[in-house]
Amino acid sequence: MAGNSQRRGAVRKGGGKKGATVGSGGQRRRGLEGKGPTPKAADRPNHKAHRAAQAASKRSGSGSGGSGRTGGRKAPASSEVVAGRNAVVEALRASVPVSTLYVAGRIDADDRVREAIRTATERSIPVLETPRGELDRLTDGAVHQGLAVQVPPYEYADPRDLAHQELPGVPLLVALDGITDPRNLGAIVRSTAAFGGHGVVVPSRRSAGMTASAWKTSAGAAARIRVAQATNLTRALQDYQKAGFFVIGLDMDGDVELPDLELASEPLVIVVGSEGAGLSRLVRETCDQIVSVPMSSAVESLNAGIATGVTLYEVARRRR
Repeated sequence: MAGNSQRRGAVRKGGGKKGATVGSGGQRRRGLEGKGPTPKAADRPNHKAHRAAQAASKRSGSGSGGSGRTGGRKAPASSEVVAGRNAVVEALRASVPVSTLYVAGRIDADDRVREAIRTATERSIPVLETPRGELDRLTDGAVHQGLAVQVPPYEYADPRDLAHQELPGVPLLVALDGITDPRNLGAIVRSTAAFGGHGVVVPSRRSAGMTASAWKTSAGAAARIRVAQATNLTRALQDYQKAGFFVIGLDMDGDVELPDLELASEPLVIVVGSEGAGLSRLVRETCDQIVSVPMSSAVESLNAGIATGVTLYEVARRRR
């Protein structure tokens, strides 16, 4: 009845405002408050971009570490996974040092799959049948076609080790300054092996490394030629000079043309720069001579791998 103060809810609370006796506890008001800017996709734990960033971080390795020597060695990088039927077969044909072959369960086998399994078996490489979901995770979502191989990290030599090798012939090394394409590195390793070279030196930063792509391009020569990694390329070149080497740099504006190179019969380090920037300033200043490859004026420059091959051939010819 009207005016019955005993009826539940009939007495209004103090404060002078109308409204329900039992409120929302502030949930509605807090629900309307902003929560700040939306985090980036890579910062959200459940987002695909965050998982991809974590996987990329793992693949990049744990960074470089000093060894107490001038050349130094970078800390071991994480292993590399090569995915796809053609890529896997090519890697196996090129004798890339594969540690494991992964084959998806219930795979639709064709000639490439059969060749990959046969080659792995002949080389005593473990063959693991893997669920497709796990293979997706291992390849970080790449198109693997049910086939992938794991390539262990390359074990680089120390630059000083290349100066004291017990190998026949006059010592001949190649150093790369700013070469970032692994296929160029592979081609240079192959040319070094073909013309009697004894090793290749690469910087630990801003340089191509011995990936599966470099292994394939070298056509197996990487198994015979040692590749060293230098923390500081300029300092490594100075150490070679102290050990009795002459250091020559390749550049289109060289002081000496390749056919007139009188140092060919001496212990040599041939330094090759990138096609665009060429030799870096400190490396150029360290060289004993800057040598150019004569060519037609219709061509501005040579590919780094080709220029190295031409120079190595001329050095080998003059030494004979």
